[in-house]
Amino acid sequence: MPVIEESVFIDRPPQEVFDFLIQTENIPVWDSSVVQAEQIGDGPVGVGTRSRGASKILGRHFDWVTEAIEFEAPKKTVIHSVEGKFDFTITNVLEPEGNGTRLTHRIDSDSGLGGVFGKLADPFVQKAHTRTVRANLETLADLLAEHPQGG
Repeated sequence: MPVIEESVFIDRPPQEVFDFLIQTENIPVWDSSVVQAEQIGDGPVGVGTRSRGASKILGRHFDWVTEAIEFEAPKKTVIHSVEGKFDFTITNVLEPEGNGTRLTHRIDSDSGLGGVFGKLADPFVQKAHTRTVRANLETLADLLAEHPQGG
């Protein structure tokens, strides 16, 4: 099971970072691989909340639907894909660090992106996407530091 795990320091308190992260419509603002994302239905975000979106990774486009399977404000969220071309789980863990937050972002995927690119491409795709995830987290940190309360 391929795993991408990166962390970043964000100069904002954990609750503020958490509140920004759980708003599905914010994902395309900081994640360059997500071209569209929205919460399905109304109501507060929590376990069972579903979101739908579209991603473009290395030129390949795919649609997905996720469901929140863990939700512990302001410490942790876990979402799992329930529809789409491949299975993935994204875990965000937020820990206080000094006056800010250490965010650890982890992506577990059952077959890498093999279903999209082919099994032989998995190591290349994982390495390339790891760089993208790192850059996305830096974008998130900069965005929240420059625009308190999520912009």
